Amino acid sequence: MAEQAQFEELARQLSAVGAVKRDLARILPHECPAGSAAVLTLLGRYGSMRMSKLAELLAVDMSVTSRHVAHVAERGWIERSPDPADKRSRILRLTPAGEATLADLSRRSTELLTERLNDWSDEEVDQLIRLMTRLRDSFGDCRTAPPRPAAAASSGPVPAAPATATAVSSAARAPTTPVLAPTTRTPA
Repeated sequence: MAEQAQFEELARQLSAVGAVKRDLARILPHECPAGSAAVLTLLGRYGSMRMSKLAELLAVDMSVTSRHVAHVAERGWIERSPDPADKRSRILRLTPAGEATLADLSRRSTELLTERLNDWSDEEVDQLIRLMTRLRDSFGDCRTAPPRPAAAASSGPVPAAPATATAVSSAARAPTTPVLAPTTRTPA
């Protein structure tokens, strides 16, 4: 088992991953902020879905999801059609323009990671992906995890680390699934 000092350093390093997320956000086109990129990415990854499912995957409430969906719909990147099973609900799906935007986001994130990690070997990138995937697996699904007991949560002054590892691991090797989650929370 790792020592306390190692976990403290790990927490500091994970907090510093915010710089990676900020760099990835800077490459987004002006008309496609991080929340919109997350909507496109999730629809590209999981296919058509109800807005309630999208809100669950984004790990944000429906009002935030509605704003993101309205933004991408106004640009013609998604279409909203009635759900045949429940006419009050809408099914969201990417349009060809949305697929093209998603491909552009993927290209941009892949180019940035290629540039920043150009001195890394393939084995080092693969190792980073494996370790970050394992780290995410160790934390499970943050949307369904029960709250930690207060005693366990206050075991020491370790700074909180943002869950941004997915931006690096997903974009590093999966050019069809880009970039970022909304700035509020990162989907698991």
